[in-house]
Amino acid sequence: MTQEHSHSPQDITRRLSEGQKQSHLKDMIYGGIDGAVTTFAIVAGVEGAGLSHTIIVALGLANILADGFSMAASNYSGTKAELDDRKRIIQIEERHIEEHPEGEREELRQILARRGLSGDVLEQATQAITRNKQNWIDLMLSDEYGLAREEPNPMRAALATFAAFMVAGAVPLLPFLLGLPNPFATSVLATLLTFFLIGTGKSRWSLAKWWRSGLETLLIGGVAALLAYGVGGLFHPA
Repeated sequence: MTQEHSHSPQDITRRLSEGQKQSHLKDMIYGGIDGAVTTFAIVAGVEGAGLSHTIIVALGLANILADGFSMAASNYSGTKAELDDRKRIIQIEERHIEEHPEGEREELRQILARRGLSGDVLEQATQAITRNKQNWIDLMLSDEYGLAREEPNPMRAALATFAAFMVAGAVPLLPFLLGLPNPFATSVLATLLTFFLIGTGKSRWSLAKWWRSGLETLLIGGVAALLAYGVGGLFHPA
């Protein structure tokens, strides 16, 4: 089995000095799946109602731009709220350390004890960490509040969502934009393939097998598309 990274002292020092790399995987998967689902829902619904392909293109493009921006803006607002809450908690911890240092040391001591430290080692670790206020606060953020040490980046999260939404959302429309024969059938196949590829890509960061992750995402997207087509069919002219 190949190792994920080297364990030489030099490589460990370099890797730890780089700090944690913030991942936008969740933002991209969320945006990609929603982009493909909502755009194809429009395609399937309009096709099911037997309306013009021009309407499919118009509504699809409107959805990509408007819904994509809306999702990005929502993700930005949500991530910004997380960042603001983090800053609020940091101010609380800074004030507590200034006003109640012994109480905060006791909190740290109990946190370290839960990690398995005891006796002189526990006391030495507590003293060493409390000498550096930033390290002290960082540890309290992760162990007392369950927050990541790295600050979230609202703009990058929003851009990752928007880009994934635009790319995946354009797939169901391409057969109509390119004037391909049997555009709806091609759109169905292309969209289902997109769902599967998103799922297989997601498996890189999970323990699930690539085909299982792909089929799971394919099933989710397929059900949404089938519902949209069925609703559109209710309005199909007799």
